[in-house]
Amino acid sequence: MAERDALEAVVRGEAGLVLAALIARFGDFDLAEDALQDAVQAALERWPKDGVPARPAAWLTVAARRRVVDRLRHAAMRADKADALRTSEELRRAEQASAEDDDVPDERLRLLFTCCHPALAPEARVALTLRTLGGLSTEAVARAFLLPVTTLAKRLERAKGKIRDARIPYRVPPAAEWAERLGSVLAVVYLIFNEGYSATEAEPAARRALCEEAIRLARLLAALAPREGEAHALLALLLLHDARRDARFAADGGFVPLDEQDRKRWRREEIGAGVTALRAAAACAERGPHQVQAAIAAAHVLAPSGAATPWGTIAALYGELEALAPSPVVRVNRAVAVGRARGPEAGLALLAELEPVDGAARLADYQPYHAARADLLRRAGRAAEAAHAYRAALALCRGAPERRFLAGRLAQLEP
Repeated sequence: MAERDALEAVVRGEAGLVLAALIARFGDFDLAEDALQDAVQAALERWPKDGVPARPAAWLTVAARRRVVDRLRHAAMRADKADALRTSEELRRAEQASAEDDDVPDERLRLLFTCCHPALAPEARVALTLRTLGGLSTEAVARAFLLPVTTLAKRLERAKGKIRDARIPYRVPPAAEWAERLGSVLAVVYLIFNEGYSATEAEPAARRALCEEAIRLARLLAALAPREGEAHALLALLLLHDARRDARFAADGGFVPLDEQDRKRWRREEIGAGVTALRAAAACAERGPHQVQAAIAAAHVLAPSGAATPWGTIAALYGELEALAPSPVVRVNRAVAVGRARGPEAGLALLAELEPVDGAARLADYQPYHAARADLLRRAGRAAEAAHAYRAALALCRGAPERRFLAGRLAQLEP
């Protein structure tokens, strides 16, 4: 079982690169995804016996190209006269590709901007790119959006159909078109990082690969758009979060809250790089949501101790963030900060304001909302209400480390 998990982690780490190369070559999302899935299945059957190849991405690419050829040959035999010429040309290109060397060009940036084309609905841009480039399951993407899986699956299919039918070009756009697409691209990169950082369905190696991929893309975007403050700010945000990864879990695997973490385990070099990126963002013209979030992360990591965390500053920054990008999720985080700065009842009052808002219905299934409310109630001395909120949070908890932490908090409240 452990061996298969390790193999799956390798496959997942290479899947985004391989899929981007296949889509660039054949121009068909569904064909590329199906061929890659066949190649992945073949890898999981062959690699345990033959060993993991020195270049897993090249092995998967060659295997997937062969699957494309097989699929197109079957399609050519079934094609009517009207489709025969097109199918024959597709098959010729596929056979040529399968005969090429095993170099795998890095097409991920082109895939990123194609999926974030303004012809697509904003939510579809983010979902499609996260699904294809990040190699995440539909279920994982649905969780990121707080949506039912069926709704997300239909959104993905519509987005792929739009790209195909509108013949959206597969390219990195010229600088004049960046402004309308960069926001979605940054959101995608952040969600990829969060999926790896939040420890949902993947094994540690796969989660780490997702974080590294997001940081790599953020560095690339900052280099390509040196005057875009939000590109630098996103890089800063990811680095400042990633710097704390080794201290987020205790020796027994339990989750450790940020202000209780052992600061000696934080990666100082990464913190320094994050602060440098934040300064680069501040030197640009506009201050956007990612810059405010990065400033919040910096306030945490630059505090000399958990007790010295500047909660008043952090609460004010969350107020600024809510003004720039209002959402129930931001309000939850602001309530936590206000609760630490001005007392738990002040934080609970902010959460109470969410109840008549549309977003509150979505928050019913948003685990951090219940966890935040439970902690504020505990701090306010309202033990019975806190226990109820902890049970709600536990019922929605997906990760074992956080489940252990919440269960421990609940046990302290129950006789």
